[in-house]
Amino acid sequence: MKLLITLLLWCLLLVLCWPLALFVLLAFPFLWLLSIPFRVASVALAALLALAAALLFLPARLAGYRRP
Repeated sequence: MKLLITLLLWCLLLVLCWPLALFVLLAFPFLWLLSIPFRVASVALAALLALAAALLFLPARLAGYRRP
């Protein structure tokens, strides 16, 4: 569904301003490549926060507390 909406918006942009639509079409792969390090950093940060939460809740889990 998201792809269909993106395609329809791009077609609308192509009708309204075709040079900008072609620029977006050519620039998108480069922007996607630039976003890869930020995605990797996001995954690493999420893993680090999950580890910190696991370490903080470890004493309670050892004491027998279970989440409802």
